[in-house]
Amino acid sequence: MKDYRAPWWLPGGHLQTIYPYFVLKRRPPPYRRERWDTPDGDFIDLDWVDWKQPAPLIALFHGLEGCSASHYAAALMHAAAKHGWRGVVVHFRGCGGKPNRLPRAYHSGDADEIDWILRRLRALPGHVALLPVGVSLGGNALLKWLGRERARAAEIVDAAAAVSAPMDLMTAGDRLGSGLSRAYGSHFLARLKKKSLVKLTRFPGLYDREAVRRSRTLREFDNLVTAPLHGFRDTDDYWTTASSKPDLSHIAVPTLIVHGRNDPFLPGRFLPEPHQVSASVHLEFPGGGGHVGFASGPFPGNLNWMPGRLIRFFEEQIGSRKQEIARPRPARA
Repeated sequence: MKDYRAPWWLPGGHLQTIYPYFVLKRRPPPYRRERWDTPDGDFIDLDWVDWKQPAPLIALFHGLEGCSASHYAAALMHAAAKHGWRGVVVHFRGCGGKPNRLPRAYHSGDADEIDWILRRLRALPGHVALLPVGVSLGGNALLKWLGRERARAAEIVDAAAAVSAPMDLMTAGDRLGSGLSRAYGSHFLARLKKKSLVKLTRFPGLYDREAVRRSRTLREFDNLVTAPLHGFRDTDDYWTTASSKPDLSHIAVPTLIVHGRNDPFLPGRFLPEPHQVSASVHLEFPGGGGHVGFASGPFPGNLNWMPGRLIRFFEEQIGSRKQEIARPRPARA
């Protein structure tokens, strides 16, 4: 698998972010939907790509307001099926097409949610390795869980990957409220406001309706809705506490982090340095790619690079683990 290089005909982080989202989206593979009740009485929806024989399972945690039809999800699930692996897209609460039951939704540092889902996936039959992938918000939440669990995570997952994760939420959040990147923030904000206002019909008084309507940035919205609903004091407390960057030095499971240095959400100068992560973390920061873009090939391009890179990494880690298990142990004296 070659290192990523952006196509010459698609210059700049903004085009490399927008073009894949609008142009390269494929129809997802046939999914089998399953609904799981959560430990606190809510539910989540999971979309499965099944395979008859035992095979590795890629479990995808999507980005903010993403789903199994997102361009990166469809690309990764097609690649998993073509490779003979199993795949599942885990929808965060309220992202599967139906409103969730409880006031809480999901957030960037939702390690507790990641935890019970991965433990339940681990207990299922039919896969020889559990390989979680987090994209954008889902990537930050997954990295947060990996850092929190440390060596315990190896009892549940075999390897992991995060793509375009906003590991420094304070920087990413403020960038999405200013300059050209505010367009992305406005896109997310419109969807979040719509959902939050609908939720008030079932939970009147949960938060200030008019204040939500007036909110103009993700910082304002998170201060009114996301932070208080999920136990944070305010936006600053949420973004600081939920950022995964400080936890990267504690990760003990082989983990690949792929992030374009021209990502409009979190550019290269804010990314972690090698001395800030553990020896188990593999940093791959190409110069291009945008935010969850990584288009490749001649015009009009494709989204094959990112799924191929993740599968190659996972194959290497599964192979290394098999060799370690098979290696004879020295006889006791």
